[in-house]
Amino acid sequence: MTYRQKYLRALAMVVVGSTVLSGCSLFSGPPNDTYELTNIEPVRGPYSRRRQVVVTDPAALKSLDGSNIVVRTSPSSIEYLSKSQWNDNLPAVIQQKLIQALEDSRRLGGVGKPGDGLAVDYLISPTIRAFEVVTGSADTAVVEISVRIINDRNGVVRAQRVFQATSPVGGTDSVAFVAALDRASGDVIGDIVAWVLKIV
Repeated sequence: MTYRQKYLRALAMVVVGSTVLSGCSLFSGPPNDTYELTNIEPVRGPYSRRRQVVVTDPAALKSLDGSNIVVRTSPSSIEYLSKSQWNDNLPAVIQQKLIQALEDSRRLGGVGKPGDGLAVDYLISPTIRAFEVVTGSADTAVVEISVRIINDRNGVVRAQRVFQATSPVGGTDSVAFVAALDRASGDVIGDIVAWVLKIV
Protein backbone atom coordinates (compact mmCIF):
# COMPACT_ATOMS: atom_id res chain seq x y z
CA MET A 1 0.00 0.00 0.00
CA THR A 2 1.43 3.39 -1.01
CA TYR A 3 1.81 6.31 1.36
CA ARG A 4 -1.05 8.12 -0.43
CA GLN A 5 -3.35 5.09 -0.04
CA LYS A 6 -2.50 4.85 3.65
CA TYR A 7 -3.20 8.55 4.11
CA LEU A 8 -6.58 8.37 2.38
CA ARG A 9 -7.56 5.30 4.40
CA ALA A 10 -6.64 7.01 7.69
CA LEU A 11 -8.55 10.12 6.64
CA ALA A 12 -11.63 8.04 5.85
CA MET A 13 -11.49 6.42 9.30
CA VAL A 14 -11.29 9.83 10.98
CA VAL A 15 -14.30 11.07 9.00
CA VAL A 16 -16.33 7.96 9.87
CA GLY A 17 -15.38 8.25 13.54
CA SER A 18 -16.37 11.90 13.63
CA THR A 19 -19.72 11.07 12.05
CA VAL A 20 -20.42 8.39 14.66
CA LEU A 21 -19.52 10.71 17.53
CA SER A 22 -21.66 13.55 16.21
CA GLY A 23 -24.51 11.08 15.71
CA CYS A 24 -24.22 10.05 19.37
CA SER A 25 -24.40 13.66 20.53
CA LEU A 26 -27.46 14.27 18.37
CA PHE A 27 -29.45 11.43 19.93
CA SER A 28 -28.24 11.54 23.56
CA GLY A 29 -30.68 14.32 24.50
CA PRO A 30 -30.12 17.21 26.92
CA PRO A 31 -28.14 16.48 30.10
CA ASN A 32 -29.93 16.02 33.42
CA ASP A 33 -30.11 18.94 35.84
CA THR A 34 -27.49 18.31 38.53
CA TYR A 35 -27.99 19.22 42.20
CA GLU A 36 -25.79 19.44 45.30
CA LEU A 37 -26.51 19.25 49.01
CA THR A 38 -25.69 22.57 50.66
CA ASN A 39 -27.78 23.03 53.80
CA ILE A 40 -25.26 22.07 56.51
CA GLU A 41 -24.97 24.42 59.46
CA PRO A 42 -21.72 24.59 61.51
CA VAL A 43 -21.78 22.22 64.49
CA ARG A 44 -20.11 22.83 67.83
CA GLY A 45 -19.33 20.26 70.51
CA PRO A 46 -16.64 19.00 72.89
CA TYR A 47 -13.02 19.22 71.75
CA SER A 48 -11.28 15.91 70.97
CA ARG A 49 -8.09 17.24 69.41
CA ARG A 50 -6.22 13.98 70.01
CA ARG A 51 -8.82 11.93 68.15
CA GLN A 52 -8.71 11.13 64.46
CA VAL A 53 -11.72 9.62 62.70
CA VAL A 54 -12.40 8.11 59.30
CA VAL A 55 -15.81 8.16 57.63
CA THR A 56 -16.20 4.86 55.79
CA ASP A 57 -17.99 4.44 52.46
CA PRO A 58 -21.71 4.54 53.32
CA ALA A 59 -23.68 1.37 52.68
CA ALA A 60 -26.93 1.67 50.71
CA LEU A 61 -29.44 -0.38 48.79
CA LYS A 62 -28.99 -0.44 45.02
CA SER A 63 -31.82 2.05 44.52
CA LEU A 64 -29.86 4.60 46.59
CA ASP A 65 -26.39 3.64 45.36
CA GLY A 66 -26.31 6.00 42.39
CA SER A 67 -26.92 9.60 41.37
CA ASN A 68 -30.68 9.24 40.80
CA ILE A 69 -33.06 11.18 43.05
CA VAL A 70 -35.58 8.77 44.55
CA VAL A 71 -39.31 9.46 44.74
CA ARG A 72 -41.43 6.94 46.66
CA THR A 73 -44.88 6.66 45.14
CA SER A 74 -46.12 3.86 47.43
CA PRO A 75 -44.73 1.71 50.26
CA SER A 76 -43.54 -0.85 47.69
CA SER A 77 -42.62 1.22 44.63
CA ILE A 78 -40.24 4.03 43.73
CA GLU A 79 -39.47 6.22 40.73
CA TYR A 80 -36.59 8.54 39.90
CA LEU A 81 -37.05 12.29 39.60
CA SER A 82 -37.20 13.07 35.89
CA LYS A 83 -34.17 14.75 34.26
CA SER A 84 -32.52 15.29 37.66
CA GLN A 85 -29.51 13.83 39.43
CA TRP A 86 -27.10 14.39 42.32
CA ASN A 87 -23.63 15.67 41.50
CA ASP A 88 -22.15 12.25 42.43
CA ASN A 89 -23.34 8.87 43.63
CA LEU A 90 -25.40 9.48 46.78
CA PRO A 91 -23.13 7.47 49.17
CA ALA A 92 -20.12 9.52 48.00
CA VAL A 93 -22.08 12.74 48.53
CA ILE A 94 -23.09 11.76 52.07
CA GLN A 95 -19.54 10.67 52.94
CA GLN A 96 -18.07 13.95 51.71
CA LYS A 97 -20.67 16.05 53.53
CA LEU A 98 -20.04 14.20 56.80
CA ILE A 99 -16.29 14.69 56.43
CA GLN A 100 -16.80 18.36 55.61
CA ALA A 101 -19.09 18.95 58.59
CA LEU A 102 -16.71 17.17 60.98
CA GLU A 103 -13.77 19.18 59.66
CA ASP A 104 -15.69 22.45 59.90
CA SER A 105 -16.46 21.76 63.56
CA ARG A 106 -12.71 22.14 64.27
CA ARG A 107 -13.11 19.83 67.25
CA LEU A 108 -11.10 16.82 66.05
CA GLY A 109 -7.42 16.14 65.41
CA GLY A 110 -8.08 14.71 61.98
CA VAL A 111 -10.90 13.64 59.69
CA GLY A 112 -10.68 11.66 56.48
CA LYS A 113 -11.81 8.69 54.45
CA PRO A 114 -10.25 5.23 54.04
CA GLY A 115 -6.82 5.46 52.46
CA ASP A 116 -6.01 8.97 53.71
CA GLY A 117 -3.22 7.65 55.95
CA LEU A 118 -4.59 8.81 59.30
CA ALA A 119 -3.68 7.13 62.58
CA VAL A 120 -7.33 6.22 63.11
CA ASP A 121 -8.98 6.11 66.52
CA TYR A 122 -12.60 5.65 65.40
CA LEU A 123 -14.43 4.63 62.25
CA ILE A 124 -17.70 6.44 61.52
CA SER A 125 -19.72 3.87 59.57
CA PRO A 126 -22.97 5.17 57.99
CA THR A 127 -25.77 3.24 56.29
CA ILE A 128 -28.27 5.18 54.18
CA ARG A 129 -31.71 3.76 54.96
CA ALA A 130 -33.83 6.37 53.20
CA PHE A 131 -33.15 9.42 51.07
CA GLU A 132 -36.34 10.12 49.17
CA VAL A 133 -39.42 12.21 48.63
CA VAL A 134 -42.55 10.38 49.71
CA THR A 135 -45.54 11.47 47.64
CA GLY A 136 -49.10 11.60 48.90
CA SER A 137 -51.53 14.15 50.27
CA ALA A 138 -48.47 16.12 51.45
CA ASP A 139 -45.20 15.38 49.67
CA THR A 140 -42.42 14.98 52.24
CA ALA A 141 -38.66 14.50 52.05
CA VAL A 142 -37.42 11.70 54.30
CA VAL A 143 -33.77 11.13 55.20
CA GLU A 144 -32.72 8.30 57.49
CA ILE A 145 -29.13 7.28 58.19
CA SER A 146 -27.88 4.68 60.67
CA VAL A 147 -24.40 5.28 62.10
CA ARG A 148 -21.98 3.11 64.05
CA ILE A 149 -18.90 4.44 65.82
CA ILE A 150 -16.29 1.67 65.84
CA ASN A 151 -13.06 1.64 67.84
CA ASP A 152 -10.43 1.03 65.17
CA ARG A 153 -8.00 -0.44 67.71
CA ASN A 154 -10.14 -3.42 68.71
CA GLY A 155 -13.17 -3.41 66.37
CA VAL A 156 -15.65 -2.83 69.22
CA VAL A 157 -18.76 -0.79 68.41
CA ARG A 158 -18.61 2.18 70.76
CA ALA A 159 -22.09 3.47 69.92
CA GLN A 160 -24.86 3.07 67.36
CA ARG A 161 -27.85 5.24 66.50
CA VAL A 162 -30.41 5.93 63.77
CA PHE A 163 -30.97 9.53 62.67
CA GLN A 164 -34.05 10.69 60.79
CA ALA A 165 -35.45 14.01 59.63
CA THR A 166 -38.33 15.06 57.39
CA SER A 167 -39.13 18.24 55.51
CA PRO A 168 -42.29 19.25 53.60
CA VAL A 169 -41.98 19.82 49.86
CA GLY A 170 -42.94 23.38 48.99
CA GLY A 171 -43.79 22.86 45.32
CA THR A 172 -44.22 20.38 42.50
CA ASP A 173 -41.02 20.84 40.50
CA SER A 174 -37.57 19.27 40.85
CA VAL A 175 -36.15 22.31 42.63
CA ALA A 176 -38.77 22.01 45.40
CA PHE A 177 -38.11 18.28 45.81
CA VAL A 178 -34.35 18.80 46.04
CA ALA A 179 -34.71 21.74 48.45
CA ALA A 180 -36.75 19.56 50.83
CA LEU A 181 -34.15 16.77 50.67
CA ASP A 182 -31.42 19.36 51.26
CA ARG A 183 -33.13 20.60 54.44
CA ALA A 184 -33.75 17.11 55.80
CA SER A 185 -30.23 15.90 55.04
CA GLY A 186 -28.76 19.02 56.63
CA ASP A 187 -30.65 18.27 59.86
CA VAL A 188 -29.51 14.63 59.86
CA ILE A 189 -25.86 15.40 59.14
CA GLY A 190 -25.83 18.10 61.82
CA ASP A 191 -27.29 15.68 64.38
CA ILE A 192 -24.77 12.97 63.42
CA VAL A 193 -21.81 15.32 63.81
CA ALA A 194 -23.00 16.62 67.20
CA TRP A 195 -23.44 13.03 68.41
CA VAL A 196 -20.04 11.91 67.11
CA LEU A 197 -18.31 14.79 68.89
CA LYS A 198 -19.91 13.75 72.19
CA ILE A 199 -18.94 10.08 71.81
CA VAL A 200 -15.34 10.26 70.62
